[in-house]
Amino acid sequence: MMTGREKKPALKVEQLSVNYDKTPVLWDVHCEIPEGKLVGIVGPNGAGKSTFLKTLLGMTRPLSGRIEFFGHPYKKVRHRIAYVPQRSSVDWDFPVTAYEVVLMGRYGKLGFLKWPKAADRQAAERALEMVGMLPFAERQISQLSGGQQQRLFIARALLQDADLYLMDEPFAGVDMATEKAIISLMDKLKVQGKTLLVVHHDLSTVDSYFDWVVMLNTCLIANGPVSEVFNSDSIMRTYGRSSALLDEAAKLTQNKTSGLQ
Repeated sequence: MMTGREKKPALKVEQLSVNYDKTPVLWDVHCEIPEGKLVGIVGPNGAGKSTFLKTLLGMTRPLSGRIEFFGHPYKKVRHRIAYVPQRSSVDWDFPVTAYEVVLMGRYGKLGFLKWPKAADRQAAERALEMVGMLPFAERQISQLSGGQQQRLFIARALLQDADLYLMDEPFAGVDMATEKAIISLMDKLKVQGKTLLVVHHDLSTVDSYFDWVVMLNTCLIANGPVSEVFNSDSIMRTYGRSSALLDEAAKLTQNKTSGLQ
């Protein structure tokens, strides 16, 4: 018997379909993700992973479907949701400093025509410090390395103080030190009860980085705890019969059964 108010999932998607022109990109996707999970979204190129995030945020219009965050439509809870786009989608020649980019993360909470206060500026500095970017605060963003740019956008998302973070390929084109720093930060957010949805490509790290996985290839192939649904069968159904991927799946499965992971 339930006592008190029933806890709503962080994300609930029903019958979600998205077309580009007449080509299906996502088809009849149903899934629920509980709060407080670190979620990897995996699938081959063109599987609809980035489209999935953009549709959740209302950036892409679906053909059909229903989307709820914490039991509400996006417009009602948008202040609880932060988005880290693909680094390649950003105009890095725009004349703005690293500090100014991070401070933009506060604008949604400030309201119309309100200027950042001292507390907002201090919070921006703390966010830069958390991702190791405070020494580069006054640097123009085009002068930053790929890894530094990625850290910068994560700092901006941190400043939003969200409950749900949507990250589109945060590890793409970054060095190993940056990747380790990002996953460490994600783990800290999860401990705070935050939920993170992360588009990810490296199958070999799914088991160690995430506790939940969404496997997409136009349709939803699997959704659930990594320990239960991330296996050779679901990988084959997601990626097809690529020998390299099947070898990787077999290795991952063997490691699990032998206790290495």
